[in-house]
Amino acid sequence: MPNSVIKILHTADIHLDSPLKSLALRDEMLRARVQTATRAAFTRMVDFALAERVSAMLISGDLFDGAERSARTAAFLTGQFDRLRQRDIRVFYIKGNHDAENPITGELAPPDNVHVFDGRGGKQALTDDIWIHGVSFAGRQAPESLLPKFPAPVPGAINIAMLHTSLAGASGHDVYAPCTVAELAAMGFDYWALGHVHKRQVHSRAPWIVMPGMPQGRDIGEAGPKSATLLTIDGTIDVEEIPTSPVEFLNHEIEVTDLDTEDAIRDRLRLDFGEIAQTLRSEAGIVRLTLRGDSSRRWQLLRDRDIWTETTVQAALETGQLWLDKLVFDLDHAEARSRTAIDELAGLMDAIRAEDGFAETTRTELKALLAELPPQRRAALAPDEDAVAALAQRLAADGGQSLVARMKGAGE
Repeated sequence: MPNSVIKILHTADIHLDSPLKSLALRDEMLRARVQTATRAAFTRMVDFALAERVSAMLISGDLFDGAERSARTAAFLTGQFDRLRQRDIRVFYIKGNHDAENPITGELAPPDNVHVFDGRGGKQALTDDIWIHGVSFAGRQAPESLLPKFPAPVPGAINIAMLHTSLAGASGHDVYAPCTVAELAAMGFDYWALGHVHKRQVHSRAPWIVMPGMPQGRDIGEAGPKSATLLTIDGTIDVEEIPTSPVEFLNHEIEVTDLDTEDAIRDRLRLDFGEIAQTLRSEAGIVRLTLRGDSSRRWQLLRDRDIWTETTVQAALETGQLWLDKLVFDLDHAEARSRTAIDELAGLMDAIRAEDGFAETTRTELKALLAELPPQRRAALAPDEDAVAALAQRLAADGGQSLVARMKGAGE
């Protein structure tokens, strides 16, 4: 067992130079600040490793992002690895599914402090009594378990195993190198340094089985502050979460049921944004705000959604740390009312939208519009037929609601 304290930093799913996705990026100031957010997160981890004098950095797959090719990315990464090399910090890296399809991973010649495990698996000694084991993806897919490729743990030592895996399956992630927590626990390793699932989770503490999550979220689906994991080894292993993200995405709701005036809603907006900014763990936040509840101002709010969106944008900017991703209205009006001609029209539009012929026509027209967009933008909006149908349905519903809101708002 180790005779002195050893620290190791564990990260995964960096997706270096992957662009952040948000409507808020239309703001030039924010776009300039976050276009290199994944690099900033990686630099933060290197800064931390240097400050804490860690012995090694583990990268459990998806260091890169798909087929993006950039000499700048390679130069940046080599420079960061070199900073670690100058302080005798070693890097152990396994390739994940995104790395396997990235041209840079076949061309990059990292400094000699970086060890890249191959698809056959292997082990490396960090010290006489700490061994790092790893298996890389050999290609873009890994439909079978990679556990048989791991060498046996070294007797009498602390053994750390690196694996890029979806485990038994995770929502929003394809199945890669499937295995169960029980199978990992039975392998005899002391710490499993996992990667692939972007949300942090400690699956087990004896042995440690840790999915560190990604160090920088890229859209509202990856909301919340992000982190890496620090191992401190002193006979036993202690684990600590280390914040990494320079920018975080947040979902926030405001209950408007008791806010009877527009002044009250604006006051609540500014109050909530101020509190969010004070508790923000990252340097900047991109907020998706939902106004929810039974509101006597429902129709006016929906009618004037553009004004309210700009009001919310400004309230966020006033904090100096927040930007608006999107303003969502989820409003009801519980007050009983007699049905008017506008209500009848709204019901008729709902019935029309439910007809198969209308749905097919809407999809056809939407496809024609999508065909005019650049391929990357088209793929992001509607990657398949189901996404096209869902987008067409949502646009039709939003259009009908907006029309009704304008008529009701004007009438009231």
